[in-house]
Amino acid sequence: MSGKTLKYTLTAIAAVLIVWFIYDSFSQPGPQDLKGNFKEVAFYRNENNTGPIIRVYAVTVADTLWQEMQQYGGYMPHTKYGNTKVYFFSKNAPAPKEVYPNQDSFDQQYQQYCLAKYEKDVMSQTSFMKYPFRASK
Repeated sequence: MSGKTLKYTLTAIAAVLIVWFIYDSFSQPGPQDLKGNFKEVAFYRNENNTGPIIRVYAVTVADTLWQEMQQYGGYMPHTKYGNTKVYFFSKNAPAPKEVYPNQDSFDQQYQQYCLAKYEKDVMSQTSFMKYPFRASK
């Protein structure tokens, strides 16, 4: 192989790799690929960039697809030593328009409509709870 041929071969390989990397980064699965017609209706993120980042989402969904809800929560951004909470509501029921960082993440009037809660805590432990505000019988 001559010097020019080697140069063109390496350039072609580099170009193919760059195209593949770009394609791969834009074709990753995400919340838009899930069934359920998920729609974010409220979001909170604290402005504290030196301490734990708190994120709270209220999301409506077309049906009670539990596994899809859990996957959706897993796709949401999370910061090391931060906390991410995602509350799911039926698209046909009332849902909060504002969420807050405190223990009661939204007005109590919406608790009865909450289908599920996904949480990733400060130690990156995840939990998924169906009907989190229903009293146990």
